[in-house]
Amino acid sequence: MKDVVKPRVRCAIYTRKSSEEGLDMEFNSLDAQREACEAYILSQKAEGWTVLPASYDDGGFSGGTLERPALKKLMEDIERGMIDIVVVYKIDRLSRSLMDFVKMVEVFDRHKVTFVSITQSFNTTTSMGRLILNILLSFAQFEREVISERIRDKFAASRRKGMWMGGCPPLGYDVVSRKLVINPMEAPLVREIFESFTQTESCVGIIRQLNAVGYTKKAWTTQGGRRHEGKPLDKQYIYRILHNRVYLGEAVHKGKSYPGEHSAIVDPPLWDAAHKILAQAPQKRGNASRVRQPALLRGIVWCGCCGSAMTPSCTSIRARGVSYRYYVCVKSLRNGREACSIRSLPAQELESAVLYQIKAAFKTPELIAMIAHCMSERDKGKPTVTKSDRERLVRKELQSFDALWEELFIPEQRKLLMQILERIEVSEDGVKLHLKKNILAQWVTEAQQNEHGHDCYPPAA
Repeated sequence: MKDVVKPRVRCAIYTRKSSEEGLDMEFNSLDAQREACEAYILSQKAEGWTVLPASYDDGGFSGGTLERPALKKLMEDIERGMIDIVVVYKIDRLSRSLMDFVKMVEVFDRHKVTFVSITQSFNTTTSMGRLILNILLSFAQFEREVISERIRDKFAASRRKGMWMGGCPPLGYDVVSRKLVINPMEAPLVREIFESFTQTESCVGIIRQLNAVGYTKKAWTTQGGRRHEGKPLDKQYIYRILHNRVYLGEAVHKGKSYPGEHSAIVDPPLWDAAHKILAQAPQKRGNASRVRQPALLRGIVWCGCCGSAMTPSCTSIRARGVSYRYYVCVKSLRNGREACSIRSLPAQELESAVLYQIKAAFKTPELIAMIAHCMSERDKGKPTVTKSDRERLVRKELQSFDALWEELFIPEQRKLLMQILERIEVSEDGVKLHLKKNILAQWVTEAQQNEHGHDCYPPAA
């Protein structure tokens, strides 16, 4: 009689270790798991079991997540139909989450893949195996949750003692022997941020000043040696500094403050002064600033380089009694100074340039002829007026713009600009105005009517 040849059963071995400790040893935990699994597969050689050469080893990855490179590769190979049996040393090596494992078992069933644990005898093709599997996974998940609770309790207890529990150190501090130590180069910068905010009440002004000098966010190195370079300061980072009670020498956990082991950088009076300002809504502070420093071009000036709006900004130095107004590109405010080449422009210079261009444009024959043409299109059906008479009236009204402008208050000047200007584009090449030709024609007509009554043209010959 001929021997019955068993079909070849392809077995993939998956190993995992939660921490990276000991992985650099010549024979580590992953090697031990794989060796035990290979021995078990060898004992099933008569059934046709063979070990696939591919390695599926996750060292330093938690079993509570599916974001593991070797596990992803294993699932991809299962989807391709390259695996018949998945062999592990223990169930929790594959997953400690019952929900995650259920998802994997669904994939196994869809591709007719069997799961085998060599130290917990069962397989997932039988109902008893599934029952035992769910029970064991429930205990594995319970153990993981208990460990998590212990870690959270330890973390909370350490914070109550004022201990530093890791992460990115705040600007102004370095981590030495797991404790925060004042950085003598950065601590004055933190105090300057608080003092400048109490004087200017504006984070935007602080960002502009500090970025111009070259200051950046905290640059630091992790315990593993990974370097984090400092990025340009932004508004969110400044607000985090202003709200971080670590600068008072405190440790915070879940909204509660405890005395810290480290020294304070900011004294309580300066902290209170800054937070008295922060207690006001940002919109209210911004509105108050705009009332004190009106902006003629607010809402109509745009950055020609990146297409973003340009918003008015003001920096006040109370000690000197001086205020500086700017128009700042919104993109540079959100993404840092390097996001746009324009960044900011002095408000007085930009407003003067716009006014100069308006007065110059009102004297050009091309604009006068265009406005006269718009008026003729609107006045069809009225008494005939010659082209030269219409252009003479337009020229007269446009030339009166200078005298009219000087008589208006700032809110009225801004209203007038909003009426005649569609938008202003500022680029490295200069300032470009987009005039509302039809509105200018209406403005000239209304001015003539107010001056001469309803009929603003001389009677036809």
